[in-house]
Amino acid sequence: MPTAPHPQNTDELFQALQENDQLPYGRTRTVTAEELVDAAEQFADPGPLAYALFELQEAYTYGSEPRKSPVVFARLLNLFDEQPDVFDERMRHMLFWRFKWVANALRALPEVPLTGLRQWLTEMRDRYVKADLDLQPYYGQAYQLAAHLGEDTSLAYELWAGRTRTRLSDCEACEVCERALHHLGTGDDERALRTWEPVLAGKDSCQEEPARSVSYALLPLLRTGRTDRARELHLAGYRACRRNPSMAGEVGRHLEFCALTGNEARGLELLAENRNLFAEVESPLDLLDFLTGLEVLLRRVELLGHDSLPAAGYAGRTWTVAGLRAEVRGRADDLAARFDARNGTTAHTDRRNARLDRTPLLDTLELTLRTRALDDAGPAAPVAEPTVRTTALPDSLPELILQARTLDQQGHPDGPACWARLRTLTAARDYAHPDDPALGPLVQLRADLLAEEANRAGEKDEFADAAALHEEAAALYDDAGQPGHAALSRACALLATAEIPVQGTDGAEAKTAALTSAHASMVRLHEETPGLAPFQEARLMRLKASALGMRLQTSRSDEHVAPVLAETDALHAFATRHDLIGQISGALLLRASTHAISGDLPAAVTEIDALLDRLKAHGPAWHLPRTLGLRGRLQLGLRDAQAAHADLTEALRLAADWPADAIDAARLHSDLAEACMHLGHPDEALRHLTRSAELELRRGNRTDAFCTYSNAAQLSLDLGRVEDCIALLDSLLAEPDVTTGELDDRLIAQLRLTRARALHTGEDLKAATAEFVTLAAESARWDDDPGSHAMIAAETAVLLGESGEFGRAREAADQALAAHARAPRFDQLSNSLRELARLQAHQQGPDGLAGAHAFLSDAGRVADEARAAEYEAHGRSLDTALAYEHGRVNAYAGEYEDALVALEKALALLGEPERNDDRAGEWAECVRLAGAVEGLYLERPAPALTRLDAAISHLTALGHTEETEPLISLVARLRDEE
Repeated sequence: MPTAPHPQNTDELFQALQENDQLPYGRTRTVTAEELVDAAEQFADPGPLAYALFELQEAYTYGSEPRKSPVVFARLLNLFDEQPDVFDERMRHMLFWRFKWVANALRALPEVPLTGLRQWLTEMRDRYVKADLDLQPYYGQAYQLAAHLGEDTSLAYELWAGRTRTRLSDCEACEVCERALHHLGTGDDERALRTWEPVLAGKDSCQEEPARSVSYALLPLLRTGRTDRARELHLAGYRACRRNPSMAGEVGRHLEFCALTGNEARGLELLAENRNLFAEVESPLDLLDFLTGLEVLLRRVELLGHDSLPAAGYAGRTWTVAGLRAEVRGRADDLAARFDARNGTTAHTDRRNARLDRTPLLDTLELTLRTRALDDAGPAAPVAEPTVRTTALPDSLPELILQARTLDQQGHPDGPACWARLRTLTAARDYAHPDDPALGPLVQLRADLLAEEANRAGEKDEFADAAALHEEAAALYDDAGQPGHAALSRACALLATAEIPVQGTDGAEAKTAALTSAHASMVRLHEETPGLAPFQEARLMRLKASALGMRLQTSRSDEHVAPVLAETDALHAFATRHDLIGQISGALLLRASTHAISGDLPAAVTEIDALLDRLKAHGPAWHLPRTLGLRGRLQLGLRDAQAAHADLTEALRLAADWPADAIDAARLHSDLAEACMHLGHPDEALRHLTRSAELELRRGNRTDAFCTYSNAAQLSLDLGRVEDCIALLDSLLAEPDVTTGELDDRLIAQLRLTRARALHTGEDLKAATAEFVTLAAESARWDDDPGSHAMIAAETAVLLGESGEFGRAREAADQALAAHARAPRFDQLSNSLRELARLQAHQQGPDGLAGAHAFLSDAGRVADEARAAEYEAHGRSLDTALAYEHGRVNAYAGEYEDALVALEKALALLGEPERNDDRAGEWAECVRLAGAVEGLYLERPAPALTRLDAAISHLTALGHTEETEPLISLVARLRDEE
């Protein structure tokens, strides 16, 4: 089926060729190019056909189809021989340039005999000589053939590298790569890296560079100790080649790099992202390169004992690491043998074996913010955090049951391990319950296990499930003749039911009422259940106090403070009377939390300090991390970040002594990240954020984990770590529950939005714009959130403006304005509209003035709306910013009188700055532009100098000397031109 309308004339054909040239390389572009060649053949003029053939050869070359590229070039060469006048100077240059493309394509095909390769080089030489062209490009191809064969490379290198470059030589970046690879082949890593430096630094680039050089330079960088540089280039270089069939070899080298730096899990992740390469790489040489790098990775994973892990592989079946490695090994061995048979050497087998024999260069190198181990690469079930156990599990079943119940009564962190073991034992078909009155019947143990499962569901905020499980456990306790346990389970069910989220605007009010009702029911339950053991009664009292504490947290009502304190005082008195140290601590912690919620932070800190003293003296020790964590949060509230950091750090240290599920270490890391930000330690904050997210992920809290990762990505972007940000987000967006749409779509959109902004910051305007356009289209359907759509559409418009697509930018801006009308975003809309005006005037000059003024008119209406709504802008006022932009836009378009009037208005709105005035820089810039317009463009230097001198004097007197520097520079220029 045709992919585009069939061109009816040459103008339409050239337009279609131009549009196809904007598409990324791949099947769509290639198929369209094939259709356009067919279309070009209908015209009598052979010129359009030549252009279409050039486009098709390019599509085949960069679409990794080397078998087809020489065929197309043969048609071009025949056309050139038969009708040379068809080829203008540019086409003639392309023709001779692409002799090299054909040489590269033929080398990549083992079925092409060596004599054919040499004949082609002879043809190239003869053609160059006949056309009176320098032979440096020919010798470059001769060297590349020698390097491919592994024979006579030194002589071939000297014949090529010693010659002066010509217009037909490979680009500087490509030649640098070939020189560096030659030095690498001789074992001289340092010289190779020195040769590569201009390319690695981004000074020289082309279609394939620096991505190709980066992939080869990774291991030499490691071998010479430049690990940070290797990490940086891996992130940027991989992004440039991923999923690209024509750069499969580069992808393979990145997989190898992961394998040799302790990043095997990331390697498997990148493999999954590039599964398309198994089907789309048509170049046998590129495929050999890719498969060899992949086998290095798979072999390493096998050696680490993870051969049964799933791996992305060839379509049609499910692969494990071991199965895929066997398949890859067979295919790659065959390819290497075919090349060696064609070449009459063993070079490709030898090079392949050398790569496979490499051992890790580093035990570990943290490549991304999301560090993953192979244990995380298995099925989607959360992987348990390694636990620290202070209590050994008894071998005896009766002792295990008794120990589980004892630890549960104490609230000991080792209790869950006992229940987990019992759950496994009781699930066995041959389980026989001990006939021991001290243990109770099997139904009691079943109830215990259900109650423990209900508690775990509640910890995951699965309140409906928790309530149902507690009710089921209560019924089993009744059957077992355990009314005290049954009452506790019913109280837990009441609290869980009250915590089930209520939809609607009155959610807080409804939850407050539900907690009030739950507390009343617990009171009745307490009164109606005689004979409770002290630990049971204390736990029931704790549940009542918790219900009231949660009610206060929901309502924030002062009248709800006293009831909580009364319940906690009663609990504390009861627990003290019966020496229940865990409940004593719980009561004191709840009392401190109540003071904090009510806003009395000093009282809360006093309570916490007393509790910490008691815990250190009497225990329980496992309450220390949580208590220190609360004190850390209180210190944050009191704006003592240093004290908070100390408390939270100590809490994390102590938490390491206990099983991971017992302490909310994810919360501790998150709070510590906040403390670090207040202390001005953003890099440390970033580490804590990613650790927090990782722990949430391990516990199965995927939404919380992704929210924290989102914050980490934004922070890394704010820190200028663009590639870290993009790599983190790419990893998250590749997760199965993201790709299948199971995760919240707004959260996914936020991740994509941050990624798009990172791409923009990283100067990948094309990719950033494409993502923004997609997000704008999706957010247009968010009827419940027009404000977000307004923001996204406004940013999209700016990126389209940067790309020079002002028609589409206007459409996006209109979408933003329509959404803004429903949910105002004054600052964002005004900023975007003014920037669009600046971009259009700057890029198009006088021709863009009308469009720029239209954007500014819209910005003016937004400013009017903001003023009417009594909205206070962040930073400078919208009116001031608008007046300044009118001045700048008119100056770009050559309307200097209008520009000066607008700038005078902006200065009047700003007013002269005062000492310690943060508006000084803005005012100085406005003065500078007004002086430039007046003195340079309107050629009125005298008043301009008067203005500038007065501003310099004023700023200097106020101590704003830095702001005077551009004004002094302009004054000097104006006086020089007088």
